[in-house]
Amino acid sequence: MNTSPRLNPFAENLRPYSTRSHEAPIELRLSGNEGAAPSPVIWEVLGKSNADVARRYPSESDLQSELAARMGVTLDRIIVTAGGDDAIDRICRMTLGPGRELVLPTPTFEMIARYATLCGATVREVDWRRNDFPTDAVLAEIGPQTGLIALVSPNNPTGAVASVNDLNRLASAAPGAVVLVDQAYAEFSDDDLTQAALELDNAVVVRTLSKAWGLAGLRVGYALGPPRLIEALRAVGQPYAVAAPSIALARAALREPQLMRDYVRRVRTERESLSDVLRELKLDPHPSQGNFILTRPADPAWLHDGLAGQGVGIRTWPDDPKLANYARITCPGNEADCSRLVGALRTTVEPEVLLFDMDGVLVDVSASYRTAIQQTAASFGVAVTDRDIANAKNAGNANDDWALTDHLLRARGVTVSLTEVTQRFESLYQGTADRAGLFQRETLLVNRSDLIALRKRIRLGIVTGRPRADAQRALEQFAIQDLFDVVICREDGPLKPDPAPVRRALEELGVSRGWMIGDTVDDIRAARAAGLLALGFQSSADEGTARALRQAGAGRILRDLSRLGEILT
Repeated sequence: MNTSPRLNPFAENLRPYSTRSHEAPIELRLSGNEGAAPSPVIWEVLGKSNADVARRYPSESDLQSELAARMGVTLDRIIVTAGGDDAIDRICRMTLGPGRELVLPTPTFEMIARYATLCGATVREVDWRRNDFPTDAVLAEIGPQTGLIALVSPNNPTGAVASVNDLNRLASAAPGAVVLVDQAYAEFSDDDLTQAALELDNAVVVRTLSKAWGLAGLRVGYALGPPRLIEALRAVGQPYAVAAPSIALARAALREPQLMRDYVRRVRTERESLSDVLRELKLDPHPSQGNFILTRPADPAWLHDGLAGQGVGIRTWPDDPKLANYARITCPGNEADCSRLVGALRTTVEPEVLLFDMDGVLVDVSASYRTAIQQTAASFGVAVTDRDIANAKNAGNANDDWALTDHLLRARGVTVSLTEVTQRFESLYQGTADRAGLFQRETLLVNRSDLIALRKRIRLGIVTGRPRADAQRALEQFAIQDLFDVVICREDGPLKPDPAPVRRALEELGVSRGWMIGDTVDDIRAARAAGLLALGFQSSADEGTARALRQAGAGRILRDLSRLGEILT
């Protein structure tokens, strides 16, 4: 007998809300449209609070009064909610149900359709990918079952806006329905629809402290509208929607408005300059009135991964047919972060050099260096597996195979001098009078023709931990020595993960932007620390190593270097 719980049929067909994640460490998050960090002064309010802030049920009355005064409305025309999302959810509950319809210009904030679907309503979508609001198309969808019409302005994710005339036409065409006027990004826009909407008896405005005020983590929003609609919103929601600490912090932030104004002013200026850069890079930015810019790059997935490989996170929608060709970038809102974003964009789209690690990327060393580690350890009575070596490489600080072998021996309780370990290792790798060196087993992992094709597009270089003699011999052995403009070796400075050898390669070439391909976390960390886009290379199906490369910061894991040309194009 099936004992599985029966679910709401409207919930069964929904995927969890999520943004596209990335395992690379992201230091500059430009995927969620959050605002600037609030003033440190506001946190002092919690230090002055007593235990009642946690023990007692919260009261929103003081915050509600302050917001009402700020917006110029009476208390019966405002309700405080748990972010704008809670307000939208309540509006859907108030107006929709089975047999009722939502008219929704899309693409837009996806939670509106989700909440409507959970109410059992039908969602009638109208395409809004152009800048002008599709008023006539929306009016054509309004019918007897229309319970709610959504108007998000500035629209997320496009940044487009509707006019007061658009709003009035919708409201008058559907007097028996409610117009949801989502003004989450109103502070950034040239036109604020709030006051016009408050003159209508069938419109509810949703606003939030998550964006311009930089309080997304507090989950504080509010709705404004006619008293009868606000009273209905109170009835369909939770009695204590916003936590007491969030209320206290929100009130403190409202008393420090200058930071918000400065952030908004910065974003409005930055939005224009960033759009210019995006146009220059042929990333096709849309006009925007939000704190973000929607772009249409040739390859959104690559833009996402390339920026992630430099610690910058943006939003893409690979599973949404309407948005699969787009990427959204939040305006950072400060000069340093904006400079970092612009640099990362240029590096992703217009690299000046492509650097390679040698071992495991250009040259297969599984039967040479890796075998030398195992045979050296065996000569001291220690069995070392391929997995042991991979685990040590994935842990980092393992770019020196002599030192790595010594480390593996010590981990098994065998203590010998590094000099002796190095001598045995080198005798195996270089060979002796009566035994061929393991270096002769090396093979090239990439076709010379592919490297030639790459070099026609971009300058090439190598940053390796090999001694120069070993590196030069391999390049000559495979007849590729003429394809690289710079080769940085063990003698040229500290080993990776120190970024110094990567920086030296850039200095010798006289460039600042580039990509680096490596097969270990040390390669990835060195590249990122030097300001390059780090790409991982994994020729096998070793998911453990691939995961380590992603977690170290690789923007993408490559398994076939012949496709690099496609990415560069």
